[in-house]
Amino acid sequence: MKYYLIAGEASGDLHASHLMAALKRHDAEAEFRFFGGDAMAAEGGTMVKHYRELAYMGFIPVVMHLRTILRNMRFCEEDILQWKPDAVILVDYPGFNLKIAKFLKGKGPKVYYYIAPKIWAWKEHRIKNIKRDIDELFSILPFEIDFFEKKHHYPIHYVGNPTKAEVDSFLESGREGCEDDLSSLLEGETGGKSLIALLCGSRQQEIKDNLPAMLEATRHLTDRYQIVVAGAPAIEHEYYQQFTEGYQVTVLRAGQTFQLLHHATAALVTSGTATLETCMFGVPQVVCYNTKMAKFFGFLKRHFLKVKYVSLVNLIADREVVCELIADDFSVDNIRHELEQILPGGSKREKMLSDYTEIRNLLGDGNAPEQAAAIMTQLLTQQ
Repeated sequence: MKYYLIAGEASGDLHASHLMAALKRHDAEAEFRFFGGDAMAAEGGTMVKHYRELAYMGFIPVVMHLRTILRNMRFCEEDILQWKPDAVILVDYPGFNLKIAKFLKGKGPKVYYYIAPKIWAWKEHRIKNIKRDIDELFSILPFEIDFFEKKHHYPIHYVGNPTKAEVDSFLESGREGCEDDLSSLLEGETGGKSLIALLCGSRQQEIKDNLPAMLEATRHLTDRYQIVVAGAPAIEHEYYQQFTEGYQVTVLRAGQTFQLLHHATAALVTSGTATLETCMFGVPQVVCYNTKMAKFFGFLKRHFLKVKYVSLVNLIADREVVCELIADDFSVDNIRHELEQILPGGSKREKMLSDYTEIRNLLGDGNAPEQAAAIMTQLLTQQ
């Protein structure tokens, strides 16, 4: 079978790469063509465009690059029709992918959505597009079952959560027994200090908005802790230097986030998949997300956002497990205060670690890419 995949950011690249590996196990003749990243490229096939050419976030950057976005979309549509895949697999990234799905309606390939768009948080009206244009929807969050099936009467496949499977696979590989891994990770001695991890996003705008405050909030802890920034894929290492100058901090190469979280004592995390990764590693965290026009965004969050929380950890638990400092709650003082509560001896640390166990149980033991691949290949062979 021929599979055309579209992933528009780093987390989608990772999840799609594992899905590709699973598809190869279920379909020995699987061929791949994709918009994606380095992780997907490592699984083989043909990369059409790297996601760094697609990843624009926020109203102003999208408007500024609208011509490029539309050009990429037209190119993608034409490329799919020319290649004639059996299935197009959309991976998150709804602004782009839902438009591709609309274009493909009735044009031949089956359209599968892996990692359902988070329309329960914003733009719920998109359910009409999903019902019309998506042949099968694959969910990785347990509460989405009620949202799609009970509220909107649209059957989906809950296949488990890939982040949990990815972290479990990493831990089972024997990393936990390798004491030399830490010094290798930091390319030198740690001086006996524990680590505080800074996960400040995968795009330049996120890093620019969040990293300076994270660094300032941890400045007073450098005598006791080593502050370490997780480098993001598709971001040049030099980009971080403009923010880290004058601070005692280490910036890791991209692809080392799991190693960092495995050794971290606590973390400051920009909202997204990284919050769930941090939870799965059992690292207490503060979720930090700075935005432009913070007061306006705070108003929208309080009055118009469909959900109470923005982090996956709290959404899955349906209560506050980790503190969210978003928009007008985001400040250096607030970050510093909340971080001190989750360091060893802090008042919130043990409760958060206990709550993490509940999150793991709620996600279940399903292997998301394996289950999704099995369903996809079975559906395609039954056509």
